[in-house]
Amino acid sequence: MNTAAPAPTPTPRALAWCLHLLVIGLLALTAGRAVADGRSHAGSIVAAAAACAAVYAAGPLLPRVRRSRPAAAWWLAAVGAAWLVLLALSPEGVWVAFPLYFLQLHLLPRRAGLAAVMITAAAAVAGFAAHQHSFGPAMAIGPALGAAVAVAVVWGYQTLYRESEQRRQLIGELTTTRADLAEAQHTAGVLAERERLAREIHDTLAQGLSSIQLLLRAAERALPGRPDDAARHVDAARQAAVDNLAEARRFVAALTPPALEGTTLAGALERLCATTSARHRLTVRFHLTGHPVPLPTAHEVALLRIAQSALANTVRHAHATTAEATLGYLGDHITLDIADNGHGFDPEQLPAPDPESGGFGLAAMRARMNALDGTLTIESAPGRGTALAARLPLAPPATTETDPEARP
Repeated sequence: MNTAAPAPTPTPRALAWCLHLLVIGLLALTAGRAVADGRSHAGSIVAAAAACAAVYAAGPLLPRVRRSRPAAAWWLAAVGAAWLVLLALSPEGVWVAFPLYFLQLHLLPRRAGLAAVMITAAAAVAGFAAHQHSFGPAMAIGPALGAAVAVAVVWGYQTLYRESEQRRQLIGELTTTRADLAEAQHTAGVLAERERLAREIHDTLAQGLSSIQLLLRAAERALPGRPDDAARHVDAARQAAVDNLAEARRFVAALTPPALEGTTLAGALERLCATTSARHRLTVRFHLTGHPVPLPTAHEVALLRIAQSALANTVRHAHATTAEATLGYLGDHITLDIADNGHGFDPEQLPAPDPESGGFGLAAMRARMNALDGTLTIESAPGRGTALAARLPLAPPATTETDPEARP
C-alpha cells in the first residue's frame, strides 16, 4: 500500500520568487533594525537572521523538498526552529511569521498545514508579548489576521488550481473524443460512399456490360447467315454502351439517373421494360396501379435501380420468356413487383458473391431498401419462376417533404 503524501500544488515561478524575496527582506529588516537601534545583542540577532536565511535558502535548492511532503515538513521544522530563535532575540521576528504561513499551507497537507499555521501564530503572539512584558488583544489581531488571509489565499488558489486541472483534463478528453468521432465519421463516410459506388456500378455498368456481352454473342451467332439480325444486335449493344456511359458520368457526380430526367418513375420503368424487350429475347410488360404521387428522388432512384438489377438477372440467369413489372401506389406505401416465368432458384442456397461470377445484386437491393426503411422479399423455387417485391413506406401527404428535384 502506497502511503506517500501527494506532492504540493505547483505554483507559478513569479509567486515563488515573491515569497523568497519577502522572507529575505523581512529577515534583512529585522537584522537592520537591531543594528540601527544599537541593541546590545545586535550581533546575535544578525547571526540568527543569517542562519534563518541560510536554512530557508537550502529548501529551494534541494529537489527532494520540492517533490516530497515529508522532506518539506522536515525543512519547515528547521526553518521554524531558526525563526523561533530569532523571535526570542528580537520582537521584529514576528514579521517573518506571515510568509511562514504560506510555506506551511503550501507544503503540508491541509490539516497539518492549518495546525502549523495556528501554532506559528500562537508562537508569534507569545514571543511579541514576552518582548513587551504585557499582553493585549491588539497583539493577537495582527498574527491572527495574517493567518486568516494566508489560509484564504492558499486554499483559494489550490481550489482554483484543482478546478483548472479538471477543466484541462476535460478539454483534453473532449479533444480526443472529437478527434475519434471525426475519424469514425470519416471512416463511416468512406464506407458509405464505397457502398454507394458499389451499388451504382453493379446496377449500371456491370449490368450494362453484361447486356452488351449478351447482345454481341447474339450478333456472333447470327453471322454469317443473318447479317440483318447481327447488325440489329450490334446497334443495340452500341446503344447500351452509350446509355451506360451516361449512367457512369451521372452517378460519379451523384446526380439523378438519366432515365428519370424529364419523366416520372412510371415512365422510366415503362421505358426500361420496352428497352429490355427490344434488346433481349424476353417480353417484359409494365403495369401501373393506384394514383401516382410525388416521390423523393432517393425513392425513385432506389426503385429504378432495383428494377434494372432484377431484369438484368432475369435476362442472364432465368432463361425466361416473359416478365411482369408492376408499380403500385398503395396510400402510405409504394411497391414494385417483378415476376418472371423462368427456371427459378432456391433463395436459401444462393452462392456467395464472387468477383468473377457476380452475386452482388440481391445484397445491393436489400441495402437500398434498408437505407430507406423498406423491405425486399423474394419468392422462387426451381422450375416455378421468380417473384421480387420491393416495398417502401411513404410519409402522410400532410407531412411529406418532397425533394426539390422530385417530379410529379
